[in-house]
Amino acid sequence: MTVPFWVWAATVGGIAVLVAIDIWHARSPHEVSFREATLWSVIYIVVALLFGVGVWIFMGSQSGVEYISGWLVEKSLSVDNLFIFAVILAQFAVPKRHQQKVLLWGVIGALVMRAIFILIGAAVINAFSFAFVIFGAFLLYTAYGLVRSHGDEPKDMSDNVAVRLTRKLVTVHEEDTKPGDKHDGQLWRKVGGKLGVTPLFITVAVILSVDLVFALDSIPAIFGITQNAYIVFTANAFALLGLRALYFLLVGLLERLVHLSYGLAFILAFIGVKLILHWLHVDINPAIPEVPTPLSLAVILVTLTVVTITSLYTTRGLPPKQDTEASSSGPDDHDDSSATPAAGVSEQGTSTNGTSANGSSTGSAAPAEAPADASRRS
Repeated sequence: MTVPFWVWAATVGGIAVLVAIDIWHARSPHEVSFREATLWSVIYIVVALLFGVGVWIFMGSQSGVEYISGWLVEKSLSVDNLFIFAVILAQFAVPKRHQQKVLLWGVIGALVMRAIFILIGAAVINAFSFAFVIFGAFLLYTAYGLVRSHGDEPKDMSDNVAVRLTRKLVTVHEEDTKPGDKHDGQLWRKVGGKLGVTPLFITVAVILSVDLVFALDSIPAIFGITQNAYIVFTANAFALLGLRALYFLLVGLLERLVHLSYGLAFILAFIGVKLILHWLHVDINPAIPEVPTPLSLAVILVTLTVVTITSLYTTRGLPPKQDTEASSSGPDDHDDSSATPAAGVSEQGTSTNGTSANGSSTGSAAPAEAPADASRRS
């Protein structure tokens, strides 16, 4: 089904308005409360579902099921991404008042990257039908990687390529800022007349670098559900919107979702097989069966439900972790001027995870605590 240009324009405009609201809401540094995170998470989920109802009404039930299926897959993958975000925020010791700003820039970057990947993916599929096999094989490999890396220790993000490139290409001002300071929360600033970036900028750069990796498997996954570029884009966009608020809502629950990676591995493998069967059905022999979209939706729903229940049951006796200040707080959260500065860089230029400002390991401190199963897809 061809979507008129004005529908595309109206949709992109509506999404831009939602992003602008998010930017406006996060304009002043503050710690996000559970109530605030719940409210905004519910709002974005309701908006996404209402949009799905609109797709069902105006584009038909088939498109409606494809949108809901795609949105569920992308939302579940986004939740998996939160494990990595938690690691990054912990290792760079981002103060609570700045965490939503870092995550917001991550969401905006993910939207832009996925829009580009969607355009590329749609063009490749239209030009080469064998791309379905390539995408399917990639998803099967990704699923294998998820199972293989389950339970691995989090990677040290201080040596991420984004960190190295940023420090090589631009000046990094390591100076700390306190709540109320006019430079508090800035991504770049002038010091001594020289413009440079702040440690908070480096954290955003790391978030954007992992966004790029996440897009590599999320886009093939949704193309396995639908080849309608409009549905692919909107399912991705509405799954990403509200991710900032969802992080603060689920941050205490992340460590209990111990089986999520298994569920996502099964879903990605299922979609990978679906893509390969589609190519065989269309290009090789029509007698080869395809996987119907309603069946895909049922598999996704059942899988996510099962792994959530088994995860919560398995960890039912797990005591809640204390809110370790090393993992989510900065100097503002204790009014302690000697505490670790924002983005995990001390006044002497040493990261809280034992890495010096130039990326060399000091071995003097352990990484801040983060979800144990935080190595997923990174």
